[in-house]
Amino acid sequence: MPSKADFDTKLVEQIADLMTEKGLTEVEINDGSRTIRLARGTAAPVAAAMPAPAKAAETEAEAAESVEQHPGTVRSPMVGTAYLAPQPGAADFVRPGDTVSEGQTLLIIEAMKVMNPIPAPRAGRVSRVFVSNEQPVEFGEPLLILE
Repeated sequence: MPSKADFDTKLVEQIADLMTEKGLTEVEINDGSRTIRLARGTAAPVAAAMPAPAKAAETEAEAAESVEQHPGTVRSPMVGTAYLAPQPGAADFVRPGDTVSEGQTLLIIEAMKVMNPIPAPRAGRVSRVFVSNEQPVEFGEPLLILE
């Protein structure tokens, strides 16, 4: 087991800074010889952390299932960072309630420094947007619903 002298406080500080910069609440890093896990608590009142009543939990589960099965769900085709506007300070490409045409850019996903426009697969109306600007997204994650 490493001694206290072997503990790299600079690494912990760098990870904590990265967590703040990226808005992460938990990080675990394993380099084979050691594991570092950092978790950030929330400043929310204790009552807010209590489990939701069963009916509310069922409604949330039904809503999540509805999104997964909705035929108009536009999913992320890649892992990256979502951008809702073409540049900082500009208006979003689309907002809930907007009508779009097939091929119109809905948002951009940056992956490996490449900006990838995500086009509308068909014409329709944007009913919900599930991601926020500069939010990391995973492959297959719902981005929005197109009715």
